[in-house]
Amino acid sequence: MAHTLLKTLLLSSVALLVLALWRRDAFPDPEKAHEALLDDPRQLTPSRTPFETTVGGVTYRIKPLHSYELHGLVVSRYDTSSWWGDVHARWKDNLNVADLCVIWGDNVRAGRYRYASFWNDETWCNHSFTNARGTIDPVAIANNHLLTDDPGLARALRGVRVGDQVRLRGHLAEYAHDAVPGFRRGSSVSRGDTGAGACETLFVEEFEMLQRGGGPWRAVARIAPVLLAAGVICWFLLPARVQ
Repeated sequence: MAHTLLKTLLLSSVALLVLALWRRDAFPDPEKAHEALLDDPRQLTPSRTPFETTVGGVTYRIKPLHSYELHGLVVSRYDTSSWWGDVHARWKDNLNVADLCVIWGDNVRAGRYRYASFWNDETWCNHSFTNARGTIDPVAIANNHLLTDDPGLARALRGVRVGDQVRLRGHLAEYAHDAVPGFRRGSSVSRGDTGAGACETLFVEEFEMLQRGGGPWRAVARIAPVLLAAGVICWFLLPARVQ
């Protein structure tokens, strides 16, 4: 009896883990989107003069271009400290802590994200359609290179996941340093551009999590491996069945 119950527990834990991993980054339904996501980003004249900051032993020169505030749904992300990418390490770019691909406006209102898949590489946000009804408004999606010299803010930005609804405020900026000859990155200042140079580079001064995505599945994704591990240990501790 004990072996049968434990086997059921193991199989249930595996099924629960697979389901939780699949659902933990699920997008919310359009009607559950925060109302601020329906508005366009706010871009104004800069309220900060050029400045310098040092992160990881590298001094960066930052030139604010516009103050900027964005409310959006995260559809893809990239952690620049990820082991599978080396571009930022080669650039000695410790300031860019994460990239978030975000949508807003009609893309949220009409639920267009439900018919597309999104993914980030080291510099770009990409999408493709998974349904013939799929279409994305190109002026209501942006890949954001997020800059900060605040360790706490860096942890918060790296903790954002697909499906989260967020508010970001700071300055669109260009920045450079001398640790790698010729290093300089700029920023788009228009939502209507596409291709190379269309990403927003944002020095983040405020971050707010409006609503986390995934519902209860993120908690389940943390609990299911524990249940599975406990089940495996118990399986090996049970006395062998006599045939």
